[in-house]
Amino acid sequence: MLVLTRRLGESIAIDDDIKITVVQIKGKQVRLGIEAPRDTAIHREEVYRAIKKGVDPEKAEEAVMDSDSGVAQNHLNGSEEGVRL
Repeated sequence: MLVLTRRLGESIAIDDDIKITVVQIKGKQVRLGIEAPRDTAIHREEVYRAIKKGVDPEKAEEAVMDSDSGVAQNHLNGSEEGVRL
């Protein structure tokens, strides 16, 4: 595993067509911006694992647990509303 250090606003380039930028740091959370071709699938690891198990991508996204509150978050539209699981 390659480990890199980046500061707010700094980026990482992967090949010629993928760029990952640190856009926000808030406590222990880091928000990343990803620029990639539209045909590149990009998922958080827990969603990717659910998809690999055969779960529909939107259902997988909705079912991901917020580790702090135990509430399933709707990360697709940024809503903080969720359903307690």
